[in-house]
Amino acid sequence: MTMLRALFLSLLCLLPALAAAQASAPAECVVPSKPGGAMDLTCKLAKKGLAQEGVAAAGAAMRISYLPGGIGAVAWHSMGSQRRRAEANTLVAFSGGSLLNLAQGKFGNAKAGDVRWVAALGADYGMIAVRSDSPYKTLGDLIAALRQHPDKVLIGVSGTIGSQDWLKMALVARHAGIDPKVLRFVALEGGGEVFTAMQADYVQVVSGDTSEATLNAGANHARVLAVLSEKRLPGVLAGVPTAREQGFDVVWPIIRGVWMGPQVPEADYQRWVATFDRVMATPQFAEWRAQAGLYPFALTGPKLTAYVKKAVDEYARQANELGLMR
Repeated sequence: MTMLRALFLSLLCLLPALAAAQASAPAECVVPSKPGGAMDLTCKLAKKGLAQEGVAAAGAAMRISYLPGGIGAVAWHSMGSQRRRAEANTLVAFSGGSLLNLAQGKFGNAKAGDVRWVAALGADYGMIAVRSDSPYKTLGDLIAALRQHPDKVLIGVSGTIGSQDWLKMALVARHAGIDPKVLRFVALEGGGEVFTAMQADYVQVVSGDTSEATLNAGANHARVLAVLSEKRLPGVLAGVPTAREQGFDVVWPIIRGVWMGPQVPEADYQRWVATFDRVMATPQFAEWRAQAGLYPFALTGPKLTAYVKKAVDEYARQANELGLMR
């Protein structure tokens, strides 16, 4: 009994050292998709901002890792595992699509309250794009082709039926009087893979995000037919009309940010919240956010948590109306 008590006391003495070691470990941002998409962009934006402030885990460079699978489900469950749920310096990128998946039960029994929401870094919007040499010059051209021969137009999306990319195109089609069930969708993993598939002519259309389109349109790899925003956007896509302008009243904003495991100590969580509050208030971060094709939207800590819970409820309502709820 004396030996057990001594061992227990020794372990107690080690706990502060273990906690300190974890807090000073190199920071990591997990991308829950393959490289090249908007999730990847979110982690890269966070890394830039933190490096500028010199706060990425006591000055150590943030490492970006990739954990694709299940449209974010693999990363969600990995960070919820006993081994990783308390990691104090690991962030995971998320988007409005992540919240939609939560609302539809695509992460199993997971709930919005199961993780710690740290920061929203910016806003994105849905968009519809084709190859730069596509015969479709406007959204109206594409809709006309889908009405006539829906079986001949392959639409690339990140995720399966019910994903946000699927939902964007489905809403536009429904507004045009086309049953989304007749459309041919190709499910891929992440925006980078979707645009690569379009360049290879494996798909003819991409239903994705403006941040991804900014990267590809800027390199003349794609023609964006419509942005799903309330009004035209500044920057590279300034000349692209909204879907609303073209007679299709569909708007799809997308939040982008980072979360942490559910058992991260309160002090570490608050440290990251305060850090992002500082980072996002700088002019340099605003410039980098714009270069990434994102727009101002900054929430952290409890305010972000409240926003996420409300958004998940709203996504659940929309999905239920389209008959997508499990």
